[in-house]
Amino acid sequence: MLSVPFPLRFLFATEPAALTAVLGIVYRAIAAHLIRKAGLKQSTAQSGAVTLIQRFGSALNLNIHFHLLVLDGVYVRVKDQLEFRRVPPPTKAELDALLASITSRVGRHLQRRGWLTQDAESSHLTLDREDTALDSLLSHSITYRIALGPRAGQKAFTLRSLPGTTRRARDKPFLASADGFSLHAGVAAGADERKKVERLCRYIARPAIATGRLSLTSQGQVRYTLKTPYRDGTTHVVFEPLDFMARLAALVPRPRVHLTRYHGVFAPHSRWRAEVTPAGRGKPTATDLRTPAERHRAMSWAQRLKRVFGIEIETCEQCGGKVKVIASIEDPAVIGKILGHLAAREVPAGSRPPSRGPPQGELEFP
Repeated sequence: MLSVPFPLRFLFATEPAALTAVLGIVYRAIAAHLIRKAGLKQSTAQSGAVTLIQRFGSALNLNIHFHLLVLDGVYVRVKDQLEFRRVPPPTKAELDALLASITSRVGRHLQRRGWLTQDAESSHLTLDREDTALDSLLSHSITYRIALGPRAGQKAFTLRSLPGTTRRARDKPFLASADGFSLHAGVAAGADERKKVERLCRYIARPAIATGRLSLTSQGQVRYTLKTPYRDGTTHVVFEPLDFMARLAALVPRPRVHLTRYHGVFAPHSRWRAEVTPAGRGKPTATDLRTPAERHRAMSWAQRLKRVFGIEIETCEQCGGKVKVIASIEDPAVIGKILGHLAAREVPAGSRPPSRGPPQGELEFP
């Protein structure tokens, strides 16, 4: 995970081209580090990553940062086959050197493009554009300040329901920080840990707002509970309704700005993508003998239900076994009859089912 200073967050929110360029620099630096650590050259080996760009912080503030799912190794072709070579986790010194390389390369690129001006004392952004009404909302959201109303410009109101902690921050071996940048590489998952990979993907692809932690106060203000309390004991952030709408507006990405990016062997135009992805999608190679249907195999409808809505229909809730689909009802009229019958049979909790009359048939006695 890579977080950036406040000025770059505003630059990324207003200039999507800058975000794309910086993300490319970050991935190339990481991939070059992995290839060198594997003892190979960039001309013969490739790594891969999937980046999910998050725009929000824990307090519904605008905080554009990158979550990169990076392979812990590189692919190299050996005798017409791709071979994956794993590398050990990065050390603290390697993370510090990697972050130093990223910050220097990002600074040089932004200066070359005219987005950053640096003098002997400091550096500042230079945006050749007119300010818009949304720019004020973005800047206030980034700095945790109120954007609209009589308290505009002031810090957002917070509630501290826990005592603050005075514990000294421990030295984290998988965290590097410098000049407002922060690079964290402390989460790893093995190839056979599919559940862990799924949890990680769901976490970094989660929405900005957890509705279960959102509530209204008796004064009509919007109260949002933090998932993890701050060190000073802050547990809630309180917004005026108008300022809450301004926070939501700042979190909406600009049109045609993709928040999921693919790099290296996972890139759409990579010549190795079809060989390393389960679905086999990508540019076909000379040795690719699969049919077009096999190369473009998509997820099943059951997998899409689980991915989009979290509905699991392939596993039995009682025994945990695999469920087999035996029928598919698609006629709307039949579906309506079945749902109406099931609704009529529903019995409220704690009540007895309705009484039934005797069976309407002739009874035979011996």
